[in-house]
Amino acid sequence: MAEKPPEDGFLRRELPFFYRLYRPVDASGECLFLLHGSGVEETTLVALARQTAPRAVLVTVRGRIAQEDGFRWFARITPTRFEQDSIRTEADAFAGFITAAAKRHGLDLARTSFLGYSNGANLVSSVMLLHSGRIERAALLRPMAVLDDVPPADLSKARVLIIAGADDLTYAPFAPALVALFESHGAAVEAHTIGSGHEIGDRDAEIVRQWLAGPAAAIAQAN
Repeated sequence: MAEKPPEDGFLRRELPFFYRLYRPVDASGECLFLLHGSGVEETTLVALARQTAPRAVLVTVRGRIAQEDGFRWFARITPTRFEQDSIRTEADAFAGFITAAAKRHGLDLARTSFLGYSNGANLVSSVMLLHSGRIERAALLRPMAVLDDVPPADLSKARVLIIAGADDLTYAPFAPALVALFESHGAAVEAHTIGSGHEIGDRDAEIVRQWLAGPAAAIAQAN
């Protein structure tokens, strides 16, 4: 799909996170912030996002922690244990980035959703729990709970989609705890486990598309 210059996906450096912005010619007013998984970069979720919301403005953001040939969102100790100060520092920075990017590009945060995969999903969930009200609609693919201490947070206005992979032996066992955590803070959660490993694909895109389109009943039809 064609984009309008100057917002044509080139790498932007004027805010605390590097990012790209794609604005379709026939943009609907919806917006998706995309947060990639570990060891890659900001463009890796663009194809999936275009499957789910082809007329949305896409803000694809790069994590600031270097990992191998790519990036991640906060430092890890083991595959399932993470540096808590790093989580909080990066979540605080990203919360500010949301506001700054919306102001710079005229984005309507009331019509904005956040799509995160793996480490990116975990950063989104951390922002929601540490900065309640900043993110109110989030689709989290292959996530887990990463905060050791969770402050009081009012998520009664938040909608969250969580998709785990049945064959994702490392991370799927942690998904129920994240569902319970969000529900205990008042969020409306839709949780799905699909026939997949840690990788994501067309099945995820279909569920996210229906979830973005409307109420929980629409998502249930995808099962």
